Amino acid sequence: MTQRGRFITLEGGEGAGKSTQVRALAQALKDRDIDVLVTREPGGSEGAEKIRELLLSGAEDRWTARAEALLFAAARADHYERTIEPALQAGRWVLCDRFLDSSLAYQGGAGELGIEQVRAINAFAVDDGFPDRTLVLALAEGGARARARDNENSDRIGGRSEQYHQKVDLAFRLIAAEEPERVRIVDASGTPGEVTRRLMEALRDLLQ
Repeated sequence: MTQRGRFITLEGGEGAGKSTQVRALAQALKDRDIDVLVTREPGGSEGAEKIRELLLSGAEDRWTARAEALLFAAARADHYERTIEPALQAGRWVLCDRFLDSSLAYQGGAGELGIEQVRAINAFAVDDGFPDRTLVLALAEGGARARARDNENSDRIGGRSEQYHQKVDLAFRLIAAEEPERVRIVDASGTPGEVTRRLMEALRDLLQ
């Protein structure tokens, strides 16, 4: 019987270097002869990619916070059922650039819907498909500067106010405090190589 793979998600606010670290972490896992599927949210399946277009384009106020949370959950349900769960059953490790903790932080925390309400929506969307480990990249200082640097290429969510993004950062820390076994805060400062080594250290118990 094929051993079930591990489900790892990488999270963090804007400007924390998440996209770079997704690629680096995938390579570090492959260097250990682990079969890795890299995917992303919103998106990751044909239906979810269609919803991604709706979520990330248009005016900032295109959707209410509640509608936005439901759209993310709908995309996530399709993504999990069609892409993530089949890969896990096949024994592959799945590395996902954002997953349900983004909804908890962005719509639940910063969007003020309430983390528990958004958790309930997503528990229905993915059933028991919570990640084995969630790694949250966090910048102790300089987050605002990093976001300002990336602002020209921001989508409708990334381009929101600095106050909004500070609430996102706080929400991620609250989630990590509530679920320390699943969610780990990882210092995103330093060189990319240093950050990747910290991410691998945060996965050490799953690699044994």
